[in-house]
Amino acid sequence: MKFKAFLVTEEDGKYNRSIVEKNIDELPDYDTLIKIEYSSLNYKDALSASGNKGVTKVYPHTPGIDGAGTVVESKNPNLKPGTEVIITGYDFGMNTSGGYQEYVKVPSEWVVPLPKNMSLKESMIYGTAGLTAAISVYKLVIKGEVKPEDGEILVTGATGGVGSVAVKILSKLGYDVVGVTGKLEEKEFLLNIGAKRVIGRDEVNDTSRPILKGVYAGAIDTVGGNILSTAIKSLKYNGVVTTCGNVAGASFESSVYPFIIRGVTLYGVDSVQISSSERELLWNKLSTEWKIADLEKLSTEVTLEELNEKIELILKGENKGRVIVKL
Repeated sequence: MKFKAFLVTEEDGKYNRSIVEKNIDELPDYDTLIKIEYSSLNYKDALSASGNKGVTKVYPHTPGIDGAGTVVESKNPNLKPGTEVIITGYDFGMNTSGGYQEYVKVPSEWVVPLPKNMSLKESMIYGTAGLTAAISVYKLVIKGEVKPEDGEILVTGATGGVGSVAVKILSKLGYDVVGVTGKLEEKEFLLNIGAKRVIGRDEVNDTSRPILKGVYAGAIDTVGGNILSTAIKSLKYNGVVTTCGNVAGASFESSVYPFIIRGVTLYGVDSVQISSSERELLWNKLSTEWKIADLEKLSTEVTLEELNEKIELILKGENKGRVIVKL
């Protein structure tokens, strides 16, 4: 059986993207075959599509770290044909052929059943970005015990995929969210999705002092670098910050003062290797009490043929919200 796929090839150090036909027997030899209905675009996908060997080592390759669709066949008795499922994390779309194709084969342990109150399309509007946002909110709200009455929550990179979903969830839960962005022309977008106020990233970039006035009860950082450093220094007593990205820098500087004077907690967030039970818990939260009512306002839908343009936008830091790919 033949099907359509987005393929990245390498030739003389240059990387080319095209739509090709594949055969089922070209897929990896795993136990579960899934017909993909939707995928999504993440920064990691754009890196893979551009030849970043830190993400994808061997080409030709089909990216797409997210996928949602229907089980065709599986050796796992819990995944009967026709079951609607979500795939995120692990090696999917990195070195294992990913979601930018009509069929995929993956290990059954990578697969999560679609929650009852969620459509396949909605699951990909969330995607890895939404799951990462959910982990961040979980660590801030459940583990960190930060309450709405404790004060404002800072969300950095707020117009991006993780940031915009985090803003929406926190706003739904009753928190006052301060969105940080380098694109102040998108202020109205952030206010419309639930931010109480919006500030430029230059206001969260103080490297001169070891500790600042405690302003925020918590922070969800999606960018790293000096912005993360400033967020840590700006938290109130017992403040909590989560971090999950590095577009502003893979390293940051901090004194011990926020941690030993104010009792600040820093949580790292990883959405790749979290357990199946944690995935199911968070997907169920995203389909129930954390579900965003007007989710589609966060997304733009494209076909495989339209994907190239969006890849270039996300690499330039010019993408807004979530891009979903309809197969």
